[in-house]
Amino acid sequence: MSPKSTDALSRLTNALKVLPNVGPKTAQRMAYELLQHKRAGAEELVAAIQAALLQVHHCRLCNTFCESELCDICANEQRDPKRLMIVHMPVDVASMEAANCHDGLYFVLMGQVSPAQGADLKAIALDKLITRLQEHEVDEVIIATSFTADGNATAYILSQLLADFPAKITRLAHGMPLGGELEYVDAGTLAQAVYERRNIK
Repeated sequence: MSPKSTDALSRLTNALKVLPNVGPKTAQRMAYELLQHKRAGAEELVAAIQAALLQVHHCRLCNTFCESELCDICANEQRDPKRLMIVHMPVDVASMEAANCHDGLYFVLMGQVSPAQGADLKAIALDKLITRLQEHEVDEVIIATSFTADGNATAYILSQLLADFPAKITRLAHGMPLGGELEYVDAGTLAQAVYERRNIK
């Protein structure tokens, strides 16, 4: 297929390449599968994407995805508003909630700093985080980024940027496996890492 081609099949293939870890060949196979065997599913996918684009936005406080001004966790008055946990993505919130080890609130960065991939501070919602901390009193900020190279880089940058805030800054304990992503860590290990978190400020 020519990169300048504008036919419908090429457009579909190129659109599928926006998905993570989907290259040209995989996108082509997905396009063929949708058109040959999954046309009804493709129509449902189109409708679901259109609905999500219209209805889903970021929570005003924690920056996760939701359909209201506040997500269910931020709107829950039973949560401790003085303890804020910073995570990479919404899936990390789900992992923490499944481990039942944090009764405070969250802030979702929606990314991470990745020097190897050229992702700098613009890759995370830093301005929104600073505003969140300035407008709401917080006693403890828990940096719960993953123990990968990028997660550690993000944690270091956050610890430096938040050094002047009066809140206590902590990091998950090293019971987390080296190189581990939060979403793949079992609930028991994750809970232990939260309970044994260490001070970094």
